[in-house]
Amino acid sequence: MGITDNLLSTGQWFLTLALFLLILVQAARSVRWQALRSDNALQHSFFGAAVALGFIWQLRAGIYPGLAIHIFGITAITLMLGWALAVFAGLLALVITVITGREPAMMFAANGLVTVMIPALVTYGIVLWERRRNFSNFFAYIFFCGFFGAGISVAVAGLVMCLMLWTSGVYEFSELVHNYLRYLPLFMIPEGFVNGAVVTGLMVFHPDRLKTLDQRRYR
Repeated sequence: MGITDNLLSTGQWFLTLALFLLILVQAARSVRWQALRSDNALQHSFFGAAVALGFIWQLRAGIYPGLAIHIFGITAITLMLGWALAVFAGLLALVITVITGREPAMMFAANGLVTVMIPALVTYGIVLWERRRNFSNFFAYIFFCGFFGAGISVAVAGLVMCLMLWTSGVYEFSELVHNYLRYLPLFMIPEGFVNGAVVTGLMVFHPDRLKTLDQRRYR
């Protein structure tokens, strides 16, 4: 779902850059850098997630400029690392896609905002909702945060992308509905399945790798 061409207006480019930098600063302030430096397992999760995403994002199907489809995977990374560290892992993966020529450096802020930051923040919001509901069954974490969280996050990112392309005048709203929006529910299914499967596997075999999981709440 990355912007592979410079399709944004100058005003949109500066707006996305401002939002990107604002969220990036907040993420940098939220990361426990000392814990990352001292925890080898967390380092392996962080760099492993970045490399895995960088590889997965090479595999995409192009529909029209700005409307490419690929698995995000940010939900699983957010549940593993927390939203702030997931943002940095995703941006590191985005650097890999820029180096390999899959996405332009000029659109780094816009792609980082849509592909990384929005899904991470949406996922984190769902995690907070699940905590407030205080579910005692661990399946609630898997389904709400993993499966449904991934589907909702990719839907929100897709809607934001379409809004950006529509307001920039690249596509008419009817074109976006016909060529992309009506297929968005279908994109949510594989995203939810892949992320949910990863979260389920981690919860069964390595629950300690899920930093957003409070095992004391479940029985």
